[in-house]
Amino acid sequence: MKELTLDAKIENIPSLTAFVDEWLEGLECPIKAQMQIDVAVDEIFSNIAQYAYGPEGGTAVIRLEFDAADRTAMISFIDSGVSYDPLSKADPDVTLSAEEREIGGLGIFLVKKTMDAMEYRREDDRNMLTIHKRI
Repeated sequence: MKELTLDAKIENIPSLTAFVDEWLEGLECPIKAQMQIDVAVDEIFSNIAQYAYGPEGGTAVIRLEFDAADRTAMISFIDSGVSYDPLSKADPDVTLSAEEREIGGLGIFLVKKTMDAMEYRREDDRNMLTIHKRI
């Protein structure tokens, strides 16, 4: 297991992506899966940076774990921001045009479609969102 704690700020996305990519490369992750994971990491961390905390800001912990038996990468995002379960929101109706669709939710929808599993829980006043991707 590897962990990184960052200020939940958009400008930290490149550092986070480099941290995750270095780990994935060490696992010989295929480039397609790595790109999908990078998009998911960017989307989830962006949401934490923009919505979890007020003006005072806060931190996020990113935990990397690997299940060698089924070659699954698990990335957890842990923050102490406002309680928010992104999986409880209905998926956007992608059959509607962009003008007809409600704003929001498309990024998490994309993450759900490209990851093998996602889970959310609220524990000890912290949001814990984990994505799973077989590599």
